[in-house]
Amino acid sequence: MGFGAFLKILNSMKGVLLFTVLLFCASIALGWISTGVIEQMLKQQIEGLGQVAGRLQESGNAQLSFFIFIFFNNAIKCVLVMFMGAAFGIIPVIFIVMNGMVIGFLVHWVAANSAANLYELIVKGLLPHGIIELPVLLIACAYGLKFGGMVMSSIRRGVNMESSRVKPAKSWPVFMKQTWNVALWVVILLFIAAIIESTVSYSLMRG
Repeated sequence: MGFGAFLKILNSMKGVLLFTVLLFCASIALGWISTGVIEQMLKQQIEGLGQVAGRLQESGNAQLSFFIFIFFNNAIKCVLVMFMGAAFGIIPVIFIVMNGMVIGFLVHWVAANSAANLYELIVKGLLPHGIIELPVLLIACAYGLKFGGMVMSSIRRGVNMESSRVKPAKSWPVFMKQTWNVALWVVILLFIAAIIESTVSYSLMRG
């Protein structure tokens, strides 16, 4: 369960990580140029987040409220995405695309209104915690895709075994052990990112 083992797991899935990053970048570009129905959908997503932020700001201890919401929201979603990737990787793809489109649309919208506001959004609002949070999000999605690949591989292997005496590979116990390792470090890193977002990013955006 050490960090070294976590890094080895990531090193073994370079291909799926690269695919996830490329899909995320493409989703940001799609969000940037979105119009019509997609634009309205993304606006609703951002307005919903704004309403949540407003309620948290009005609480007795805004920074603590932000930390609790950010950490549990991100940690629960990322761990669920990892395990729900078992459904042939569909959920991780949706999660990547939606998050990328929201970021692309938000950055474009802010850039269209003010270059100074764009600087504040990226340097003060996203960069301090995003250095950790975004890679962790991509890792969770990539692992969800890997989970889906394992399921499909097992199904194919099961079909082939109907006409074969070949014993199934003993890969699932190892894979599940790796899954819990990745889930643990995803939660730990998101905990650190939530601390940064609710303190450093929060103070910079308000200052």
